[in-house]
Amino acid sequence: MTRNNPIRRLYLALEGWFNLSFGGELNPLYHLGTLAFFFFWVVLVSGLYLFIFFDTSLHGAYASVEYMTHEQWYAAGVMRSLHRYASDAAIVTILLHMFREFALDRYRGVRWFSWFTGVPTLWFVVTLGITGYWLVWDELALYVARLSAQLMDALPIVSGSMARNFLEGELTDRFFTLMGFLHLLGQPMLLVFVIWIHIKRLSNVRFSAPRGLALGSFLALLALSLIAPATSHAPADMERVAAELKLDWFYLNVYPLLDFWDGTQVWMLTLGVTGLLMILPWLPPKKRLPAAEVHLDQCNGCGQCAEDCPFDAVSLAPRSDGRKFEHEVVVSPELCAACGICVGACPSSNPFRSRNAPLRTGIDMPTLPIDQVRQRTDQALARLAKEEGAGILVLGCDNAYDVSRLERPGVAAISLYCMGMLPPTLIEYALAKGAAGVFVTGCRDHDCYYRYGNIWLDERLAGSRKPKLRARADRRRIRVQRGAVTDGDMLQEALEAFRRDLAGLEENEGGAVAEKETPA
Repeated sequence: MTRNNPIRRLYLALEGWFNLSFGGELNPLYHLGTLAFFFFWVVLVSGLYLFIFFDTSLHGAYASVEYMTHEQWYAAGVMRSLHRYASDAAIVTILLHMFREFALDRYRGVRWFSWFTGVPTLWFVVTLGITGYWLVWDELALYVARLSAQLMDALPIVSGSMARNFLEGELTDRFFTLMGFLHLLGQPMLLVFVIWIHIKRLSNVRFSAPRGLALGSFLALLALSLIAPATSHAPADMERVAAELKLDWFYLNVYPLLDFWDGTQVWMLTLGVTGLLMILPWLPPKKRLPAAEVHLDQCNGCGQCAEDCPFDAVSLAPRSDGRKFEHEVVVSPELCAACGICVGACPSSNPFRSRNAPLRTGIDMPTLPIDQVRQRTDQALARLAKEEGAGILVLGCDNAYDVSRLERPGVAAISLYCMGMLPPTLIEYALAKGAAGVFVTGCRDHDCYYRYGNIWLDERLAGSRKPKLRARADRRRIRVQRGAVTDGDMLQEALEAFRRDLAGLEENEGGAVAEKETPA
């Protein structure tokens, strides 16, 4: 999707509104994946507590749930409600997570695997919720069980009629206990495996939501559990059909279709939608840039690029060229997103090196090599030197606001694949070569298109991650202000404010120099 895609711009506007309400650090739209994990933990802990009091027999299940709901409402009842609402919250965050990745075009290219495996992961979560409703064994559970059996009977691989068990009252304790086993152990273990597959091609995966966001989410679930506790329908009765049911539409949305279609038609719709979602990364496929290339003659095998790569595309291997270093870098082209973060991580990407020869680094992007970045910087600085006023070099990325729209007399701009591609020494280089200031922008905080580009750059500038911005760099002449494609006005204002600050700085320094040179 392009910068001007309306879906992307609409979603970014929504994120901007959430930033105003929650702040960037606690914006839930930036932490949907970790929030889903948090809700899974709430479901797990509450489910284990409920299992202590749950009777897995056909005739005792409903009574045990009612005991927890009414007799022990202050503990097990609250836990049941937390279990219910956290399950719904998990589905909501997963669906929002999928829509976000689609809206921001983060599902194609090398990310196809995460999307392709994420769609069936959603269905694993749904089936886990369905068996959970089954275990309550009330009228809703019987409805779910009968229609689930109807769906299973529509599959050619299923022999006999499962639905007949519910029509003829042949359901046994053994079958009910099996369902309990599937819900409490079998399905959760399978879900953990599927999630592991889903994140297998990502590195530095974060499983914990920010503490404040997790606490706020839990308190919201707790308040909802106390205000509107989860309750059951009447007990299941195979001799009659319930007149009214309250469906959980997050998990049971398919079942009402069976009132109009047969099981085969519902399967065709469900599998069709699932298949369409799974092939979206190729409708159309994303044009991929060439993968990063390793130059062993410039590589000391430090491994910083492998540590920083967000897609696990860079790894270390034993040295093969006979040099004294222990390791060398290896790039897996099929995993490389061509983000350039590895270039910014390489200590050899120092523009002060090789002044009279092309700049070569240990790992580089063939379509935007670091030497070309230095050449563009030199050209921009040469242009600024001919113009009046404080010259500002703007550094941005191709996935955020188009920094060329910030250019004007006294302002030149360079765009990189990702801000994580920026070596901190390039900022020092620009200041040393005459730039009055360097304005660093790119994707919004916590919202880097390539996952960690903003975070790694911030840590490099703060000196907590290698390669570091050296202490001698004048940080008063460096301004970081990020913005998405919808944040043009804000960036224009921030740039103008930076220009005024630099002008004031020049005046103060000029006055100090004049005072120092005046004879006593």
